[in-house]
Amino acid sequence: MTATSHAIDLLQVAARAADSKGGTDLVALDVTQPLPLTDIFFLVTGNSERNVVAIAGEIEDELIRAGAKPLRREGRAEGRWALLDFGDLVVHVFHEEERGYYQLERLWKDCPVVAIELPERDTRE
Repeated sequence: MTATSHAIDLLQVAARAADSKGGTDLVALDVTQPLPLTDIFFLVTGNSERNVVAIAGEIEDELIRAGAKPLRREGRAEGRWALLDFGDLVVHVFHEEERGYYQLERLWKDCPVVAIELPERDTRE
């Protein structure tokens, strides 16, 4: 079993939102095999507590705007590790230190990576 097209669509919305607020190290993992309750874990890093809160807020707002219903939210106020559960998509927004400490990519290393498509950036100065 692989991630549904609905989960992949939600991922793309979340990835654009994270990118717009300066999120880095964007990684999406297809967790359908080990976890029957969700399809994708989306991992994002923020460079400060304020940035983590802003990224999580933007992702939540954009997913709701896209018609997704939030099932659960944890840790957003602290700005260290925010978890947003949208059913098919679970978003983890980490502060840099927590991302390195918990290393969810290592824990879920057997899960396939899901491609993330972001708009091209204008690199001209």
